[in-house]
Amino acid sequence: MLVLVAPGQGAQTPGFLTPWLEVPGFADRLAWWSAVAGLDLVHYGTEADADAIKDTAIAQPLLVAAGLGAALALFPHPADAFRMVGAAGGHSVGEITAAAGAGVITAEAAMVLVRERGRLMAQAAAVTPTGMTAVLGGDQDAVLAKIAEHGLVPANNNGAGQIVAAGTLEQLAAFGADGPAAARLRPLSVAGAFHTEHMAPAVAHLGALAKGISTRDPRTRLVSNADGAVVHDGREVLRRLVAQVSNPVRWDLCQESFAELGVTGLLEVPPAGTLTGLAKRALKGVETFALKTPEDLDAAREFVAKHAEPNAAHQLDTAPTWRLVIAPHGGTIRRGGLAEGAKLVPDTVVATVLARRDEHDITVRHEGEILEWLVEDGDPVAPGQPLLRVHPTGSYA
Repeated sequence: MLVLVAPGQGAQTPGFLTPWLEVPGFADRLAWWSAVAGLDLVHYGTEADADAIKDTAIAQPLLVAAGLGAALALFPHPADAFRMVGAAGGHSVGEITAAAGAGVITAEAAMVLVRERGRLMAQAAAVTPTGMTAVLGGDQDAVLAKIAEHGLVPANNNGAGQIVAAGTLEQLAAFGADGPAAARLRPLSVAGAFHTEHMAPAVAHLGALAKGISTRDPRTRLVSNADGAVVHDGREVLRRLVAQVSNPVRWDLCQESFAELGVTGLLEVPPAGTLTGLAKRALKGVETFALKTPEDLDAAREFVAKHAEPNAAHQLDTAPTWRLVIAPHGGTIRRGGLAEGAKLVPDTVVATVLARRDEHDITVRHEGEILEWLVEDGDPVAPGQPLLRVHPTGSYA
């Protein structure tokens, strides 16, 4: 199974988009997205220096544009991607790239959302001097305990022994002088404590803007930063994109979900390298491909063909997706006692998945009627597996 992933802030380097402008159509798309974002993305991707593209308000739109542009170069016909990609995900702002690539929001909506995300996060970061420090190695429980001891937040848990602590500069200084045993600390060159409560002002405004964005259900499995869940409701994906700004990124749980889904190949879109590096350590036996320049495209297509299942019907493509309720995690299903024909009101809990670590209620977000259960009580289920078909009624019909 093939997984496509998109990197987050910090992956960008000066001039990384220069060779991509030679790909037919790429420069035209970048010019259009520049108009949408109100930024000269061609300049920032080809001529701007490291300090310029480190700015949160610039880096985030640049990363989303780069990932979407490269994905369209890899899959000129998006329908091919939906048939061949088994799952998608993105780290931090890369989740916007993944959501647009999976068809939840348009590229234009993604560029407006990321423009406002970057701008608002930069404003929030300017209120209080904050930052982030990567913790490499050490015992995970000891690392988390020491982070909590200093009043910091584990803003990123990337797996493979990498956790990022975030908080005020004073807290980080104390942490640097009294860090966890057997771990290396590396201060990150970022503008603030992203994915913490310091970003709350940005969340409030983004939430108001998101109410006007149209969504569709993902065309492939979309794995969420929040908890590694496979999310198949477009509005829920958007809600999570907003909430993610002030909540930790659990890339470790995303990688666990990829493994549970049966990933054999993981391809990272530009600026690639960070997530494939993590996968090499956390997903043993899984092949990885870092798509960095257009010279890699032919080899990337061979990689896709090797790991995709183009002849197999994708569950989310062949089924009427607007009627499906899926399992966000793997585990054992416990049905809630609702039979076929039962009437549902919004936010009805229809079942529970009993996973290794905890339980996850399955909620139907809209009014409807159960048409058909696709699993029996006590059946094992995989992340993204359809559980039942629902006929929407009322305003959702």
